[in-house]
Amino acid sequence: MCCQVAEFSIASHEFPAVVFVNPHAGGGRARRCLSPIKRIFAERSFPAEFIFTESTEALESHARRAIQAGQRVLLAMGGDGTLQALVNAAHGHDVVLGILPAGGGNDFAVALGLPKNPIAAATASLSAKPRLVDLLRARTADGRRRLYVGGGGVGLDADAARYSGGAYARLPGRLRYIAAALRALREFKPLQVRAEFPRSEIPAMDAQVLLAGVLNTPSYGAGLRLAPDNRIDDGLLTTLFVKNLSAAEVLAVVPRLLTRGDLPSSHVTRAFAPRVRLTTDRECFFHGDGEILGCAPVEIEVLPNAARMLTPVTT
Repeated sequence: MCCQVAEFSIASHEFPAVVFVNPHAGGGRARRCLSPIKRIFAERSFPAEFIFTESTEALESHARRAIQAGQRVLLAMGGDGTLQALVNAAHGHDVVLGILPAGGGNDFAVALGLPKNPIAAATASLSAKPRLVDLLRARTADGRRRLYVGGGGVGLDADAARYSGGAYARLPGRLRYIAAALRALREFKPLQVRAEFPRSEIPAMDAQVLLAGVLNTPSYGAGLRLAPDNRIDDGLLTTLFVKNLSAAEVLAVVPRLLTRGDLPSSHVTRAFAPRVRLTTDRECFFHGDGEILGCAPVEIEVLPNAARMLTPVTT
């Protein structure tokens, strides 16, 4: 067993927490929720240090120093991109991680069963237990390797990532991602993508697409359930192709995306495997959790049971 933290409840003075706060997450939502979350920790008499991190690099640097100093409970207060930074810093170390969902998407937190409200999630986390979960590792064209937690891909959603953190950052949840995608659609050109599944009998997928996604979680983009059968502990990823839709067809499905968070089955092709290689007919970026990781071609693989994440106890 991986050290004694495997059995603990976070609400223990033996394991004080370090909370890395992304003050920009959710258009400033993290900053607004910080005071009540600190009160929750204080009311439970649970020691925690809250560290503001202005960038991915700063968060990872602080996290590595905390681990070297012997800290074993590390929480990210932000969205999936904030958690991504934490898992990259902590991977391979004997630690327990948590997420206080204060970002625009929070799809990994939802997959863990945490409340969407970060204040309620803080309360739930203080009685949570560690659970082994999978992570995805992407290797981009430049040879760089990077872990991500939820959803990634090439095509329209990668282009939209440039906008979702900027002009649309203050829009709530799913609307932010859809608005950014509609903005990116104005300049988008169809992308020919080939997905191959090494060491698997699954046939390759080859098509002109609006986007090609590789998901660990059932949803991404704040609850767009494009891989509803996904589990974060089954050792598989979902590769999905969203067919090349015209602008009129995209606009026609926007109400469904906003209300139901899914697409008609005729628009999506899916495959399930431990790894995939994506190649494209032109240079394009691959994103993971809304963060640009590098250019295609890209290889993505599951790392089973790669992290211990605090998960609410169900009765």
